[in-house]
Amino acid sequence: MTNSLYDISVSSLAIALALVIPVLIVLYFWGLRVGVATYAIVRMLVQLILVGYVLSFLFGSSSSFLILAILTSMVFISSWIALGSIGERKAKLYGIVFISILVGGGGTLWVITQWVLDIEPWYAPHYLIPIAGMVFANSMNSVSLAAERMVTELSHGQSYLDARSKALQASLIPVINSLFAVGLVSLPGMMTGQILSGVSPLIAARYQILVMCMIFSSAGLSSALYLFLVKPQRFTNFS
Repeated sequence: MTNSLYDISVSSLAIALALVIPVLIVLYFWGLRVGVATYAIVRMLVQLILVGYVLSFLFGSSSSFLILAILTSMVFISSWIALGSIGERKAKLYGIVFISILVGGGGTLWVITQWVLDIEPWYAPHYLIPIAGMVFANSMNSVSLAAERMVTELSHGQSYLDARSKALQASLIPVINSLFAVGLVSLPGMMTGQILSGVSPLIAARYQILVMCMIFSSAGLSSALYLFLVKPQRFTNFS
């Protein structure tokens, strides 16, 4: 393998971007929403370029307060997004979602970074921020699915306990499916990236096991905590 794996030139990246053109052409001639797809691609480019600059700045930071502020903002934002699944943003549920993601996701993040990886310093941004992104994103998605399913089950006349069980089960379906598929149907991005960079497949497999356990834990704990804390009367008049 060559060093080009580590440094993709602008001209090489342009070749990858050219792959989207045939799809856009098909969308145009078939009368589909080519404008939406084009906007999504452009927005992806802008967002990733900007986040690249932001992460370069953060990775060079030695301020633990700045890193904590970033992590806190991630929890606030993910909590807000998670409420979108119930149709309306309910302020009375926001606190519960925030606590669920903070405790379920944040607790998992702390164990992984401080006890398993034992990063130094404890706030090392090049480890903490990417891992936190995975943790909080999965917590957010799981809580979102749990909240939506809870509303649906209660609206169909299910008891709170039955609705809670079904909601937790539904929220974990994507994670459990990924556990079944990993290594057989797909090689996850982290494992693939490590193998491409020259890391032993056995070491890459260990890291992927860590990631899968981390995702299952953060998703399950966050959803369970949300469903435990929320009360049926909080869903009154949601339909």
